[in-house]
Amino acid sequence: MEPLKIVAELWERIEARDWDGVAGLIADDVVIEWPVSGERIVGRDNFIAVNRDDSYADDRPERSVELLRILADGDLVVTEVEIPQDHVVYRAVSWWTVRDGEITEAREYWTSPGQDPAPRWRAGHVEPLSGLPPHT
Repeated sequence: MEPLKIVAELWERIEARDWDGVAGLIADDVVIEWPVSGERIVGRDNFIAVNRDDSYADDRPERSVELLRILADGDLVVTEVEIPQDHVVYRAVSWWTVRDGEITEAREYWTSPGQDPAPRWRAGHVEPLSGLPPHT
């Protein structure tokens, strides 16, 4: 299967909470970095454990993963996803490397839109993105 389809399927399986299916797409020695929180996940088992954990993986049926964008160039696939939860929306831009039909590494930038206050000095030069709360 081509890299773009593997990563698209990854997000579908994450949304379905199909952890065995997710594991089937991830290399045993995968390395996934989360620079925003300063963490590195090493190994398939750790990646599945982090995503499966009840305190992180909101298992209510209304939880969704919306794949906003997906682009591929050879073995590199870039995605933007949005995961709304009770009082926050998570958004991630992820850089996935796929080799020999498995995801071997990734770097994901997770954030919540509108959570980082814009500096006041820019106020006269910018406008708020639609759908985000205004900064005060």
